[in-house]
Amino acid sequence: MRFIQQNSQHPVELLLRVLGIASSTYYDWKKRAVQPSDRHVEDERLLAEIIDIHTSSGGTYGSPRVHAMLRRREIRVGRKRVERLMRASQLQGAFLRKKWRLGSTRQDPRARPAPDLVERNFTAAEPNRLWVADATRIPCGQGAFWLAAVRDAFSNRIVGWKTSDRCDTELVLGAMEYAVWSREVRDGQLIHHSDRGSTYTAIRFANRLADNGIAQSMGSVGDSYDNALMENFFSTLKTELVYRRTWRTRDEAENALFAYIDGWYKPPAHPEEARLAITGRVRSRLPSTSSSRNQIIRSPD
Repeated sequence: MRFIQQNSQHPVELLLRVLGIASSTYYDWKKRAVQPSDRHVEDERLLAEIIDIHTSSGGTYGSPRVHAMLRRREIRVGRKRVERLMRASQLQGAFLRKKWRLGSTRQDPRARPAPDLVERNFTAAEPNRLWVADATRIPCGQGAFWLAAVRDAFSNRIVGWKTSDRCDTELVLGAMEYAVWSREVRDGQLIHHSDRGSTYTAIRFANRLADNGIAQSMGSVGDSYDNALMENFFSTLKTELVYRRTWRTRDEAENALFAYIDGWYKPPAHPEEARLAITGRVRSRLPSTSSSRNQIIRSPD
């Protein structure tokens, strides 16, 4: 149709005959251009919402997550329709390239690991009942750079994290202490689950968990299914941020991680979690009369 418009010096019927297009098809196209159908108008409005969501995600959301965001905006539409509009507009989400995945767990053969209290059941009835934790390497031009994070199984939120140029006990301990500082932890109600890496089997780490009344749980080494919830976060982080960006310095990488974890990656809060968070903030302002073990731990960051 654009060809006919660009060659308007020739008779339309002649061009249609050469192109093998029926006259009714051409004139029907001209009519729709002047008076678009209700379906076309609705597609244009929907596409504007899709582009807004896709752009806000930094170009990382594919059709399933765009469709989920549309539902949050109370826009009822089929997932196939979202796929069609995104495909027509050449909008694509980020995807993980398997060749970039590297293992980083190192086990201490002398350490005695904690039992597996989770057994791949990463569900929780309330916040602060099950935390999963792990550490991963972040590519950086300045050299080695590590991220340790703690995720709440109930809300799927990252409740504590820390970065360092070394993957040692200080790193994972800092992430755990950040999580304890930011959440309301009660004795005997929380499980901390990780792999059997030497950083988590360290005596100092186990003692700090015990000091806060947290039960320690460990899966096996090199089995992503035993810590699937944490692996899922790292996979999303690397797909949406790490493998799409490069950083010259550790400070640049840390700033980007801060913007992603504390800014972008925040699933909607469950009402129960929001209530407990408010309660925790109120209690933190009251004078403490409990033992030092129950006081808020200052973040190492």
